[in-house]
Amino acid sequence: MRQCGERGAYPSPLNYNHFPKSVCTSVNEIICHGIPDSRPLQDGDIVNLDVTTYSGGVHGDTNGTFLVGEVDPDSRRLVQVTEECMWKGIEAVHAGRPVSDIGRAIEDHAKKFHYGVVRAFIGHGIGEQFHTDLQILHYYDARASDIMRPGMTFTIEPMITMGSWRHVMWPDGWTAATSDGRRTAQFEHTVLVTDDGVDVLTGGEGAVSPKAPWA
Repeated sequence: MRQCGERGAYPSPLNYNHFPKSVCTSVNEIICHGIPDSRPLQDGDIVNLDVTTYSGGVHGDTNGTFLVGEVDPDSRRLVQVTEECMWKGIEAVHAGRPVSDIGRAIEDHAKKFHYGVVRAFIGHGIGEQFHTDLQILHYYDARASDIMRPGMTFTIEPMITMGSWRHVMWPDGWTAATSDGRRTAQFEHTVLVTDDGVDVLTGGEGAVSPKAPWA
């Protein structure tokens, strides 16, 4: 909260539908919307930090999964592949194409590693509002037929699992965990559809129509 304020911004999650904190912190088997608490991180954990700020009249939403200390090879691969899935989805953004292209690209890549793609939580339109009605699925569904148009802004934020893509909710009403307790990772950017491709609005300078980092 303080760091946002120092930069003239406001943390969008704080008090959004009564969410109690300024960021989401999701550790190991937590898919998303983890509420920060006093639990010390342990060597070998993976933790997702989901940050959204309101500045200049618009929201920007991004997240990444980070390694804590010495992380086992399987978890490292999960994190790497999840980031790759996000970039695959971003590369699928083209004006005139249906948003289902994004889900197809993400799911196709995840399946190569026999990973699950969470279905209950998806990308969304964003701008002057934190969430708009536009839905961005991270798996392929032909019914996701909205056509991408220049000027549209939305998030791409795949949640990829080592096991089942199904989730269970904690009693706090926010925290979603994998149904089998296996680990999950997530990466996210807010993107803008352009006439000739995509701009990554939360990617920092130079992140325009990005090429996948593993290429």
